[in-house]
Amino acid sequence: GMMRMISRRKKLLQYLKNENSERYKNTITALGLRK
Repeated sequence: GMMRMISRRKKLLQYLKNENSERYKNTITALGLRK
């Protein structure tokens, strides 16, 4: 269950990065994730 959620989130983030990089950055910041 947990791994599935994580992989789904990765796909979602990948999608956001492709579709809307500005919103992607905002989402990353909001979630507190740093790369």
